[in-house]
Amino acid sequence: MTVTLAPLTTENAPAFWQLAFSDPKAQWLQWNGPYFHDRLPDRETFLTEIAPQKFIGNSSRQVIWEGDRMVGIVSYDYEDGALQRWLDFGIVIYQPTNWQRGLGKQALTLWIDWLWQHTDLPHIGLTTWSGNVRMCRLAESLGLKQEARVRQVRYWQGQYWDSVKYGCLRDEWQG
Repeated sequence: MTVTLAPLTTENAPAFWQLAFSDPKAQWLQWNGPYFHDRLPDRETFLTEIAPQKFIGNSSRQVIWEGDRMVGIVSYDYEDGALQRWLDFGIVIYQPTNWQRGLGKQALTLWIDWLWQHTDLPHIGLTTWSGNVRMCRLAESLGLKQEARVRQVRYWQGQYWDSVKYGCLRDEWQG
C-alpha cells in the first residue's frame, strides 16, 4: 500500500466531493469535531465555490491517495491567523473501511515531513478531543507529545469531553 499526498485538482474535485461530502450521515462526521455541527457542502457549491477557493492547488489541503484511490485529506491552518507562527494540522480518512489500516499514520508521517520542509517553524501540532481515541493514539504513535488538555469544553451527545492538543518540536521529529 503506497500512500501519497497531492493538492486537489479540478479533474478530481467531483470524485473528492463524492468521497468526502455526499453522505450527510457519514461516520467520519462523528469523529471530526462533531460538536461543531458543521454542514456538508452540496455538490454545486463545493465544485463552483469551495473547491476553487480553498482546495484546488492549495498546498495547505492535500488529498491522501492510496495508489490511485483518494482516501482522505490532510490540512493545516494557523491558530494565530495572519501571524502564521502557530500551525495546527489535521487529517480525515473518510471511509471506515480504510480506518485502522495504517493509512493515517503513513499520511501524517508524510505530512509532518512536508510541513517541516515548507515552514521555518519550531513547533507544529494537532488538536482533537478525548472522545476520538484513535486520533489520540495516532498522535502518540507518531511521537507527538500531549501538550494541553482543556477539560470538559467539548459537548457532544449529552456529555462533556476534553479538548486535547498534541505537538512536536522540529528537533524532536524523527519521521
